[in-house]
Amino acid sequence: MTAKRRPLIAGNWKMNGLKKDAKALASALAKHMKKKKGKYPFDMLVCPPFTLLGAVGGALKGSAVMLGAQDCHVDESGAHTGDVSPGMLKDIGCDYVIVGHSERRADHKEGNPLVKAKAEAALKVGLKVIVCIGETPAQRDAGRPLAVNRRLLKGSLPAGATAANTVIAYEPVWAIGTGRVATPDQAQEIHAAVRRALIRALGEEEAAMMRIIYGGSM
Repeated sequence: MTAKRRPLIAGNWKMNGLKKDAKALASALAKHMKKKKGKYPFDMLVCPPFTLLGAVGGALKGSAVMLGAQDCHVDESGAHTGDVSPGMLKDIGCDYVIVGHSERRADHKEGNPLVKAKAEAALKVGLKVIVCIGETPAQRDAGRPLAVNRRLLKGSLPAGATAANTVIAYEPVWAIGTGRVATPDQAQEIHAAVRRALIRALGEEEAAMMRIIYGGSM
């Protein structure tokens, strides 16, 4: 099935930026992407750190650029010092949230069950989610990229996922800051395998429309 999927360009700012420069950058983006239906053949999203969401969101107001967060907690409230709930992100103006980023999986030992739970919590409050998957250098070199990504997708895909509320981000860990770059053929091989896995999970029509984006070095 051939599907017309709208491209998504998402910028993850990671742990970078202070308010003055962030507002200037967001204002420049907003100036070049004024909200006008049908004007742009793609969607654009920026995901600054939690501390900059309010300032960046304000600067983007009235533009076609969407606001996203880099992570969320699985619970809506409670004794979770330092964490931010999906409802808080929705309240401050976020459209999207990233879950399962490779740095969260590695640095904070976040596994598939937690990633899935975070995604489901985000969907529950009306956020859209970007679910990240991707193999490590050792997994790539061992010839296991397809199996690893199928396992990550199966374990992390939230219940209730649709093409309208979920994006899959393939971020090959071996091609992020390592000096190695995934070729178009390597990226497409994984994307095709992910699409086949989505067909099994969601059905052909929904899987055909779900966006899969690339998040490695180029």
